[in-house]
Amino acid sequence: MTKKYSIEVDCANCANLMEETTKKVEGVKNAVVNFMTQKMEVEFADGTDEKSVMKAVFKACRKVEPDCEIEF
Repeated sequence: MTKKYSIEVDCANCANLMEETTKKVEGVKNAVVNFMTQKMEVEFADGTDEKSVMKAVFKACRKVEPDCEIEF
């Protein structure tokens, strides 16, 4: 399952770091963060709970950029 989320990220480099960090979260198959559109697309592994995975993604992204926001 793939879902799109609105994000708030300050720069393209941070978006790239957030994308790489998100890909490392358990339950995420793939992720794409687009700085220009301020969107994050996350592909979830089969059988994962979207909400708990996104909470882990948000926590991981906050380590990269403390003021980032993800609407989920």
